[in-house]
Formats: sequence, structure tokens, C-alpha cells
Amino acid sequence: MTTSAEPRPAAPVKYKRNLRNYLLDAKFQLKWTLRIIYVALAISALMGVFLLRTSAKVTEQSQQVIAQGEKQIDESVTTSKIVAMQMMEKYADEPALAKSFKEEDDKRQALLTKQRDELKAQAVRTQDQQTMMKITLVGGLLLLVFFIGILGIFFTHKVVGPIHMMKNLLRQVGDGKLNFYRKPRKGDELQDFFQVFAEMVEKLKDRQAGEVATLESAMAEAKATGASDAAIAKIASVRDEMQSALAK
Repeated sequence: MTTSAEPRPAAPVKYKRNLRNYLLDAKFQLKWTLRIIYVALAISALMGVFLLRTSAKVTEQSQQVIAQGEKQIDESVTTSKIVAMQMMEKYADEPALAKSFKEEDDKRQALLTKQRDELKAQAVRTQDQQTMMKITLVGGLLLLVFFIGILGIFFTHKVVGPIHMMKNLLRQVGDGKLNFYRKPRKGDELQDFFQVFAEMVEKLKDRQAGEVATLESAMAEAKATGASDAAIAKIASVRDEMQSALAK
């Protein structure tokens, strides 16, 4: 009795990740990614409000200090002018001394004016820094949410990818093909589930191989007892179908 030769197993198909297949189950992946983004947006909004309020408070205090400094400088300028006028009137008969007082007053006025200009410049810089911080904070939080969305798709792919593969393998087993060469990629989830599935298929193959052997024995007995060729052909047909499933 001869049996058909088993075909040589095909080489395993190498699977490569690319951007096009990261959304294998767009509905599932986008649903969970959006949920993650909503949580990230809520946390980012709370953090943003807290940081902006803190920044606004610090900026307000800085502006108050600067305004107080400008007020003190203005008062000093006014006082200096009054004192200088009084001294010049008092020593009007002594031009040299009056001139000396005026020169000292001019220096003092220049110094106070410089200090007031520096305070005004500091106020502008503080305001600009607050504006830049707002822009940076909002941009940073939006960028964070964007990357969280990308990571959400990436990590859900590690679950959806193996599920998508298992669906195809279940259809293959349902079609009677018991040989497959796909397996989850390194880093994918559901590795244990695939291992249980692979062990189940191996048991099916062993059982089907035993049934094929039983059919071979039944054919031999049927021929020995003089069974009709039609009956033997039916048994052979079932055997061949089961044997071909083992070879697929």
C-alpha cells in the first residue's frame, strides 16, 4: 500500500512592521487611543491652569515690586530737584558752590533716571517671559498629547496585531490547514495565548494523523475481506482529505 508523498513545507513568511499596518483594527485602536488622549488632556489642562495661575501670581508680584521701585525713584527725583533748587537759591551769591550743587544734582538725576529705565525694561522682560512661558507651556502640553496619541496606537497595535494574526490562523484551521509558520513578534502581547493555540493545533494534528492511520488499517482490512472497490474508494477519499490537511 502506498501513500501520497508529503509536500515540502513552505518557508515561513517574514512579517515586517510598517506604518500602513499599525491600524489593523482602527475602531478598537482609535477608541482606546482617544480615551488615553482625553485623560492626558484632562491632566494637562489641570497642570496648565495651575502653572499659569502660579506664573501670573509671580508676575503680578514682580510687577508690584517694579512699580513700587519706580514710585520710590520718582519721589527721589522730585525730592532731589526740590533740594537742588533750595540749595541754589541759598547759595545764589556763590556761583561756584551753586554750580557744584547743580552738577551733583544732575548726576543724581541721571542715575535715578537710569535706574527707572532699568526697572521699566525689567517690567517688559517679565511680561515677555510670562507670554513666552504660556506659549511654551501650551505647545509642550499639546506636543505631549500628540506623542501620547502616537504611543497609544503603538501599544494597542501590540495587542491588536496578535489578535489579527490569530483570526487568520483560526480561519486557516477552520479550512483544514493545520500547518502554519506565523507567530507573534517579539514584544507583542498574547504570547501565552498563542502558545496554547499552537499546542491545541499540534494535538489536532496528532489526532488526525492517528485517524489517518486507522483509515489505512480499515482499508487494508476491507481489501482483505473482499469489500467493494466503491467502499474502499470512499475510505480512501476521506483518508486523502485528512492527509492533505496535515500537509497544508
